[in-house]
Amino acid sequence: MLSSCVRLVSLKFHPPRSLVSRKFQAFQFLVSSPSRPFMDLKALVSSLNDFASLSLAENWDNVGLLVEPSPPHTVKTLLLTNDLTEEVMEEALQKKADLILSYHPPIFRPLKRITWKTWKERLVIRALENRIGIYSPHTAYDALPQGVNNWLAKGLGGCTSLPIHPSKAPSYPTIGTHRVEFNINDTPSMDKFMSAVKEIPEVSITTFSARNDGEEQIRVSLNCTQKALLQVVAFLSENSRLYQKTEILSLEKPLLLNTGMGRSCTLDESVSLATMIERIKGHLKLPHVRLALGAGKTLESKVRVVALCAGAGSSVLQGVEADLYLTGEMSHHDVLDAAAQGINVILCDHSNTERGFLSELQDTLAVHLENKVNIILSETDRDPLQVV
Repeated sequence: MLSSCVRLVSLKFHPPRSLVSRKFQAFQFLVSSPSRPFMDLKALVSSLNDFASLSLAENWDNVGLLVEPSPPHTVKTLLLTNDLTEEVMEEALQKKADLILSYHPPIFRPLKRITWKTWKERLVIRALENRIGIYSPHTAYDALPQGVNNWLAKGLGGCTSLPIHPSKAPSYPTIGTHRVEFNINDTPSMDKFMSAVKEIPEVSITTFSARNDGEEQIRVSLNCTQKALLQVVAFLSENSRLYQKTEILSLEKPLLLNTGMGRSCTLDESVSLATMIERIKGHLKLPHVRLALGAGKTLESKVRVVALCAGAGSSVLQGVEADLYLTGEMSHHDVLDAAAQGINVILCDHSNTERGFLSELQDTLAVHLENKVNIILSETDRDPLQVV
């Protein structure tokens, strides 16, 4: 009887040979086929924001995740492009991209409707229909120490570069633009002050012991906004006998090292303008650039200081002392102003001063994302202008 039971159990756990074969083949496929790397979109966006804080972007810019497919959304392939055109979108579909990182934001001004009428609206429709996210860093990448402007400066030769407009730490101080410090004689005075401050918004207070002329007092340090400062000062003025040694400090956010818009580059050795032109053309892989000679300058004039800004640099470069301005585009009158001051100007067209950075970014992001995503460069992205 026992033997019969054993045989019965044995039969129960032996499926048909064909089923075993199929399961084995499936297992063999899983073992032999390495899984493609991937990241959840939210985790990927968080990592991109860590790579370049969006707080570095200019306040007029539109950066971050611009188009988000319904969650959860897995990203296996990320396509890098300078501009998201309809040709690039078609390429993204063919290459099965799950996220497009477009340096320039394809959505800049608010869209009142999403129809098939305009090319930017069509980009949004196609992205959502095909579950493709769109992320844009733009000026956040301009400000990075190893960002677009830093890459552009590499074409000049050996030099020391500093941001023209340094970025400030985004979260310092946590509250307020001013600090008010003063001594309070006794606990009742402290209670009176605290009661008054409760009615003032945007105030942060810390206290510690202090000595004044041998007497124990309470030292108050108060951070507040400009608006709250007026109310705090008014209260202290009305009760000046109770509060002593008052100081008001303006709180400045610390500058971030090597971070900011544009670059002022001092060459290790001066070179002729003609030599600099050839260096820039080689770095940007351009057969031609546009040149405005500064007043009294020739192609043999020496260049030691170069002020540069990728893209449209007029607002960043204006008023900067340099031998040469390098950017993508400037207005006619800004070029005239610079030339009148003896400053040479080289214009390369807007995106030609940016696109080459993407090759460097591809490698940098691969390391930052720990190769969890397949990062590819667009092959159809190009500057819309050409010399004919």
